[in-house]
Amino acid sequence: MKREDNQRVGFIEQLVEAKRDDYIRLADQIWDLAETRWEEYRSVEAQIEILEREGFRITRNLGGLPTAFVAEAGNEGPVAGFLGEYDALSNMSQQAAAVEACPVCAGGNGHGCGHHLLGVGAMLAAVATRDYLVSQDLPGIVRYFGCPAEEGGAGKTYMAREGVFDAIDFALTWHPGPFSGIFKYKSLAVMQAFFRFSGVASHAAASPHLGRSALDAVELMNVGVNFLREHMPAEARVHYAITDAGGLAANVVQARAEVLYVVRAPNIEQAWALFERVRRIGAGAALMTETTVEVEVDRACSDVLRNETIEALIMANLERFGAPPFDQSDRDFVTRLAGNISAGDLQECLDAYRGPADAHGLADTPLPLNEDPGSLTGSSDVGDVSWVVPTTQYLGACYAVGTNMHTWQLVSQGKLPAAHKGMLHAAKVLAATALDLLTEPSLIDAVQAEHARRTGGRSYVCPIPESVLAPPLRKKNGKGKPDLAPNRTPFTQLT
Repeated sequence: MKREDNQRVGFIEQLVEAKRDDYIRLADQIWDLAETRWEEYRSVEAQIEILEREGFRITRNLGGLPTAFVAEAGNEGPVAGFLGEYDALSNMSQQAAAVEACPVCAGGNGHGCGHHLLGVGAMLAAVATRDYLVSQDLPGIVRYFGCPAEEGGAGKTYMAREGVFDAIDFALTWHPGPFSGIFKYKSLAVMQAFFRFSGVASHAAASPHLGRSALDAVELMNVGVNFLREHMPAEARVHYAITDAGGLAANVVQARAEVLYVVRAPNIEQAWALFERVRRIGAGAALMTETTVEVEVDRACSDVLRNETIEALIMANLERFGAPPFDQSDRDFVTRLAGNISAGDLQECLDAYRGPADAHGLADTPLPLNEDPGSLTGSSDVGDVSWVVPTTQYLGACYAVGTNMHTWQLVSQGKLPAAHKGMLHAAKVLAATALDLLTEPSLIDAVQAEHARRTGGRSYVCPIPESVLAPPLRKKNGKGKPDLAPNRTPFTQLT
């Protein structure tokens, strides 16, 4: 290791460790709040309170979204962006440090994807980066973006559409998981929309011939989409939920019914094309039942573009910092939890992350960068940021190997010392990587040149139509339909 690298690593270690207690408390506080998409008001305020104390300038309601914000420090030089998330999942309530499923509140929320760690870790990385720049009297601007509603909401997609990320040179983020390395896994582009059918109510026994069933239309649409599954790309996914069956009275022809469809494909062009086929099936179902259908796009995400130049920097810093400092007490808890991690869960985890077959417990060895990426077949709004600006995600070991996302086992581990250690470790790796880029202009040039190659010169096109507002901005008119023209605060570039 070069002497200057060793000095920087040591300094970052000191900066992060000096603030560890405040940020661990913040992560635990957000775990306790467990606010779901678009409702993360208290989680936002808790972060802003610390960031203002740290001297960052705060812009609220970023892109017009009430739970989005940006915190900025510095006045000149290249601009680093850190992406944070803090939304929880519904029906994931779970007691901390329990080795069996035991909800705190039946039906309550829980941090089943580790976003309480994700946001606070990225935030601490931004603070440490700023502190280092100030201490060395170096130029550079640091921005921490508080991003709402990653889980089923695509907050960053709406933010990207508003130009929020246009004026940064690169973006860094991370995700808690069972291994350390690069979050290099394939993501699927996604289109999500409600199909609302309207028919004619009638007495189902006395005058069924006068009714036009919206529920029939929903069922016919589902049958049609099931036939479509044979004729779509193998990596694509289509799933649905009937969100309104038209009421509970079987003797009434249902005049309304609604189904939510999620369409995923390897890239956004394929997702658009597949979504159009699903839309036509919905139109055909309406035609067959003499009903009408309204389609409301609710969410969309682009596929993620990797940046191998930044990935190499992250891996070099991971090697410098070594593994998270897990100890025997951390491993003892994992041993007790292992009885409730099935062989199927373990194999699914190893397959998804391309982990070594003998991996178990808490992973000390990072995943190699040169392995073929696995596929988690999920979707992330980080993809939309990656089409705007060079973006890379770090994968930080916080949980036992075999712990899969969106499970009670993951929620249970969210406040453990091992999770905290993984979060602090991620902050150090991200800060060091940001400083590599901010202090070496040629690296930023290389990163941006790779980004240009990967986009092929194509500009970012938001997959959510301009007319579709984020859910918290939608107002209902007297007919129960969204009003698509409320006032919203446009994003103004920071100076």
